[in-house]
Amino acid sequence: MTQKDIIRETILPSRTVRYALNRLKEEKILMERFYFLDSRQSLYEIKKPVNNALAV
Repeated sequence: MTQKDIIRETILPSRTVRYALNRLKEEKILMERFYFLDSRQSLYEIKKPVNNALAV
């Protein structure tokens, strides 16, 4: 989702969404990717958890 998509879906102020996205990126929970259709925006995606239980 783009930041605009998140704002539209959550009905949160843009400043709140920006702050939350930055915090989630700092905690390495969120991944930011380049958006080819509009280079002014980024795509945000939740990182998939690594399952360490299989690494035996």
